[in-house]
This record gives sequence, structure tokens and C-alpha cells, in this order.
Amino acid sequence: MAPRASWKGYLKLSLVSCPVRLYPATSSSERISFNQLHKDTHNRINMKPVDPELGLVERSDLVKGYEYEDKKYIIIDDADLESVRIESNHTMNIEAFVDERSVDVIYLDAPYYLAPDGAMAEETFVVLREALRKSGKLAIARLVLSSRERVITIGARETGMFVCTLRNPSEVRGTAEYFGNIPVGNPDPEMLQLAEALIQQKLTTFDPRNYEDRYEAALMQMIREKLKGHKPIIAAAPERGNVINLMDALKASLSQSKPPAKSKSKAEPAAKPAAKAVASATAKPAAKTKI
Repeated sequence: MAPRASWKGYLKLSLVSCPVRLYPATSSSERISFNQLHKDTHNRINMKPVDPELGLVERSDLVKGYEYEDKKYIIIDDADLESVRIESNHTMNIEAFVDERSVDVIYLDAPYYLAPDGAMAEETFVVLREALRKSGKLAIARLVLSSRERVITIGARETGMFVCTLRNPSEVRGTAEYFGNIPVGNPDPEMLQLAEALIQQKLTTFDPRNYEDRYEAALMQMIREKLKGHKPIIAAAPERGNVINLMDALKASLSQSKPPAKSKSKAEPAAKPAAKAVASATAKPAAKTKI
């Protein structure tokens, strides 16, 4: 069965447009989830709406309300929402193009795939896709998802396009509250050199398949053991040692660390600078003793 589009409309650039479909690029259906059961009957609990005065009420009797003051609401019905019609309800109108690096990752929200809606749309879609690819730019547009207008970026990806909704600036917290008291000062050059060498030693190419969700895997293993009637094996938490001296900890980390096994060949070119950094870093104390 073909995936279901979460939005259908038109991608528009100036006077050029083509019908497109938007699909979620991620899914959480494979995550382990739990249901609420009664502790004695093990029956699944139904969450029913309750009115403080009337008790249980039917969902068909519920309406939307906006709280404009404390405990004071204005009722919003479907007709009110329908009256708020803007172009982005059915059109991704490209407003501008920007460099990909100029979009701060903190604003990136939900990812989507964009594909042409029908064979008639393919020629225009391909032209716009290749124009984006060759320019190396992202398009900025708007669309309405879940009754809310979202600013989005659009870029070329394989034979289709990649769309990402952006958070509103009002949703992003500033850094001053969290970073304001962190000192700016320059670290010790020798310790910095050791840290850089440690980075080079662990350098690899990112592949998400190498980083499974260990908690999810352990959770599934526990569930399987319980299904067999076995008691789950409780893994001991790793011990945390106290780092007394940062310099000693950096040197020990370099001597114990090994390059990632799956990308050892890719990390090898960076091994020489790392080795030089370690040699020069460890050579300095010896030079001082001679003086």
C-alpha cells in the first residue's frame, strides 16, 4: 500500500507551479509503548472526558475554547477556523532562497519528503529540484499543517525533495540564561592539544546504523524474558570514577582509546597528526626537566 500523504497542494515559484504531496520522513511506530491497565483486571483503561459539574460527558459535546484570561474562554467552532483561509492552506509559495548553513539547526523541527503528485507534475518538479541542487540553496516557503501555518525549508534530496518545518523564533530560548556564567578564557595549551588528539583518534564517518537505541533493545529483551516466564536480568549501573587531574585523565584516555572498528580505514589518515600531537604534548614535560 502506498504511503498516505499528510498534505497535498501546489509547489509554486513565481508563475511556475506543480501539484505535490508531502509525506512524513520519520515514524515512531516501531518504538515500544505501553497501555494503561487496571492492576487487578488487566483491562485496558479508557480515558473519558469529565466535566467538574456534569461528570462523564460525550466527546461529541466537546468544543474548542481559547483562554484569553484566567478561566475565561472564547468558543471557536469549525466555521471560525474555516474563515481563516490563507494561501498556504494549499500552496507552498517559495518566498526566498538561502544558504543551507545560514539556517541554525536549533530552528529545524519535523522532516518530510516531497514528491510530485502525478505524472503531469514530474517535469516541473524535476526542473525545480535540479535548480535547487545546482544552486546549492534551500527554498523558504510556508504551508498550513494541523491548522497552523509553518515556515519550511525545501531542498533537493535524491530524486525528490526534502522539507523541514522551522520553529517560530518565539519557541526558541535564548542562551544567556544557560551559558551566561560559563567562562570564556583560554584553556591550557597542552591539555587542549591532548583533547584535539583524542578527537582525531576517534574520528569516523557518521552512520546512524552503528548507534542503536540500547535502552529500546534492553527493554525488548526484558519483555521477551517475561513472556518466557523468566525474571528479567538486572544489569548493574556502570561505576563512575572520580577524575582528580584533568591532564592525567586526558593522557589516560589517549592511551586507552582505540579508533572506531567499523571505520578504521577512514580514520587512519588522521592518525598521523594525532600521533604527532601526542608526541609533542608528552615531550614538553621532558624538555622542562632538562632546563
